[in-house]
Amino acid sequence: MTTLLIQPGTSPLTVELPLLAQMTEQQFYEFCLANRDLRIERTAAGDVIIVPPAFSDTGNRSFNLAVQLGSWAEQDSTGIGFDSSTGFTLPNGATRSPDAAWIRQERWNTLTEAEKASFAPICPDFVVELRSASDSLSGLQAKMQEYIENGAALGWLIARKNRTVYVYRPNQTPTILHQPETVSGESELPGFQLRMAKIW
Repeated sequence: MTTLLIQPGTSPLTVELPLLAQMTEQQFYEFCLANRDLRIERTAAGDVIIVPPAFSDTGNRSFNLAVQLGSWAEQDSTGIGFDSSTGFTLPNGATRSPDAAWIRQERWNTLTEAEKASFAPICPDFVVELRSASDSLSGLQAKMQEYIENGAALGWLIARKNRTVYVYRPNQTPTILHQPETVSGESELPGFQLRMAKIW
């Protein structure tokens, strides 16, 4: 049986929906099209997760994050950026929507136009999750680990409440940065410096 997880607060509300148990990728895509106002993800096990819209302050900070990433990506021109409304189908079958993402152009170009027009079957090279009041830290940490295990080269989990950034890379323990003024993309995103003043 597939589970529908509705996250009204820090603990997801679980509802059993047997009809979702056999959803193919196409049916999941159609389910999302029929519910455009919802932010919907799906785990590798097939559980469907409906996340409420971001609170206004988190939305503003997410916007500021996307603006900085987008500005760098346009100047760098080796890849393309994505905002929080974008879903990706990871190699493990999960469909995830990071708060911001970036993919190298050469990898993006390997996809067909049909794949690009759906939940593209690719894990971004770089992902960011911005923790809001309704997110559990452990849940986001597991999500970050999933991105890394599915091919992301770099991931940032930004916990605004305690002004901490968790930096994820393959085959490494996450690095924890306390109250950084900037966070560097280093070798994965050369020249990208996220200024934290408008993110906190």
